[in-house]
Amino acid sequence: MPSTLAIDYRDVSKQFGDVTALRNLDLTVEQGEIYGFLGPNGAGKSTAINILLGFFPPTDGRATALGYDTQTESTALRKRLGVLPDGFQVYDRLTGTEHLELAAESKAVDSDLDRLLARVGLEEAADRNAGGYSKGMTQRLVFAMALVGDPDLLILDEPSSGLDPNGAREMREIILQENDRGTTVFFSSHILSQVEAVCDQVGILRDGRLIAEDSIQGLRKAVDTGSVLTVDVDSVTDESVTAVAALDGVSDVEPGRRRMTVSLNGGSKTAVLEALESTGVEVHDFSTEEQSLEDLFTAYTDTEVRSQ
Repeated sequence: MPSTLAIDYRDVSKQFGDVTALRNLDLTVEQGEIYGFLGPNGAGKSTAINILLGFFPPTDGRATALGYDTQTESTALRKRLGVLPDGFQVYDRLTGTEHLELAAESKAVDSDLDRLLARVGLEEAADRNAGGYSKGMTQRLVFAMALVGDPDLLILDEPSSGLDPNGAREMREIILQENDRGTTVFFSSHILSQVEAVCDQVGILRDGRLIAEDSIQGLRKAVDTGSVLTVDVDSVTDESVTAVAALDGVSDVEPGRRRMTVSLNGGSKTAVLEALESTGVEVHDFSTEEQSLEDLFTAYTDTEVRSQ
């Protein structure tokens, strides 16, 4: 039966002299997933990606992508990959179109290059030398090169680097479109809001180890750093503040004149509302803000939280 895994790291370690960049990495990505690969600088993300691309051999263990061994079958694998590496240097004297022609030639595929350039917003710059491109335009060009040949697996390292908010949004939309087509997406990014917006699964690497792996919702439950409840009321009284602060699971209360902000660590939102009303305060509206991926990332990389 064919494997459903697009990426499979099996007990992969990588040593550079006395430095251990990866430690017994076990990580799998199902076909059709969008997987966010996170970690602080120096965590080992780039080493893991370079092993996946066949640039580094693992010291121990084995990695496969789309069923290909990344070391012994890298040539066949690259024809089915689209790669946007971090900090890719374009050829200054080649045009945008010529860059895509090189990508198509290397994969031995035919692609509608004009359509790809239009898709990333470079149709007007297709015949200009890439040496005159801005950083954002260069990133768009390299992304278009990654899309040549309708790859089955996209590996994106910091895909939003150099892009303005509109450009980042457009790239996110293309990632989702490619995923709808069936493409698996594996990407590393420091812009955590981008990861949160598109990822099915997230893995967090620290000191060469995979310390957490789950959906964002699952990571929230595991860390349980809580949520923030904002309640609009007719007036905030000392009695109401005292009543809410005394509830189990309430870690902080910030009162205003007609608004109360309550930090919850497992506490009940309903209990807060009931406590307010029991003191004679009229609740007009309320909203809940879950912890952001930035909060989760900090919690996992600053503490000893480990994946189960």
